[in-house]
Amino acid sequence: MANKVTIYSTPTCVYCKMAKDFFKNNNVEYTEHNVAEDDSAREEMVHKSHQLGVPVIDINGEVFVGFNKREIAKALGVSE
Repeated sequence: MANKVTIYSTPTCVYCKMAKDFFKNNNVEYTEHNVAEDDSAREEMVHKSHQLGVPVIDINGEVFVGFNKREIAKALGVSE
């Protein structure tokens, strides 16, 4: 079964770009929400993470704040 991955990001966020590059390099499909432009996505992100920092990454319902490559790779079942 494929992982359900959602990333809440902003266009200027360096760690968001690192996370998206990591997903691309590991052939992980993801849905991206730009919280700088999408108010409802920002509210959803705050509801999940209880904060405004990005990236917020939701992998199969498990929420990660920031880009912790080791934890995210583990959750996705891919190598770092």
